[in-house]
Amino acid sequence: MPKDDAVYLAHMRESAGKIVARTNLKTRAEFDGSEDLQLVLAFLIQNLGEAAARVSAERCEQHPEIPWRQIVGMRNRIVHDYLHIDADIVWEVATRNVPDLIVRLDEAIAGGQDERPGTAP
Repeated sequence: MPKDDAVYLAHMRESAGKIVARTNLKTRAEFDGSEDLQLVLAFLIQNLGEAAARVSAERCEQHPEIPWRQIVGMRNRIVHDYLHIDADIVWEVATRNVPDLIVRLDEAIAGGQDERPGTAP
């Protein structure tokens, strides 16, 4: 079965949306005090990175505004160095980087709809 970039981009967008929903109106102190929130955010960031790793090189090149390597790198850090997950970085990614990423993903997803056969560019 060939890779379907649209599926992976949608999965990235879904994971990003869940991150924002879980951090909306939360303070850093609430994050620090909730192991559940810390685990959920790390898991969602991991999922976002896993989906990003499956997006084709061609699609990544079409959207250099998305920091593909950093997203996948964050996933790799969570998965392979799980004993040293930096809460400061998780919080920063979740509250600052992911909201900006959503805008870029929405643009990439909307742009991809125009690239389907039979649609105008």
